[in-house]
Amino acid sequence: MESYKQEFIEFMIDCEVLRFGDFVTKSGRKTPFFVNTGFYRTGAQLRKLGEYYAKAIQSTFGTEFDVLFGPAYKGIPLSVAASMALSEHYGADIRYCSNRKEVKDHGDKGILLGGPIQDGDKVVIIEDVTTAGTSIHETLPILKAQGDVDVLGLVVSVDRMERGQGEKSALKEIEEQFGFKTTAIVTMADVVEHLYNREYKGRVVIDDTLKAAIDAYYEQYGAK
Repeated sequence: MESYKQEFIEFMIDCEVLRFGDFVTKSGRKTPFFVNTGFYRTGAQLRKLGEYYAKAIQSTFGTEFDVLFGPAYKGIPLSVAASMALSEHYGADIRYCSNRKEVKDHGDKGILLGGPIQDGDKVVIIEDVTTAGTSIHETLPILKAQGDVDVLGLVVSVDRMERGQGEKSALKEIEEQFGFKTTAIVTMADVVEHLYNREYKGRVVIDDTLKAAIDAYYEQYGAK
């Protein structure tokens, strides 16, 4: 595993973004792990997060695109942080853009924040995590309504590696349904590999009991 992935996993633990326990996902699944990017709360954390995203974006999509689109609400700071990191580390001056939940009827009217979307733009979508792939179905109509754009793909922080609407993973379903690439900074397999029975800052994050719970979860919801 690349060192930056190991660093990102530990970064999520330090920021309490990656948690283990009893949770329920947006799609209604009971899960022993949860990723909440809302816990990145300081400027230093967002700067570092943007750098991890930028590396994943550059590795998969390069930097020859026009817009980094982050769906409201969590995608807003992600698109800002990652676009800044793409500029700082790769010299790519890419517009960030997000949507509003409600259309604004005064001032800078419309549904978008940030840079405008124009016909012919190449767009990469940035999100925190995709469990069942439901959010992308809400995002694409917003993008297509703005113009004749080319969506290159989707980047998330963690691939949960579980089924979407069918038997395949949510990210694989998105690739097949919409015909674009998907990528993640790390997968849950990476997380387990790095943390299982390994002491980090004085404690074992994933012990045998938690590993068994994760395995049981994937027996029920894991992608084929």
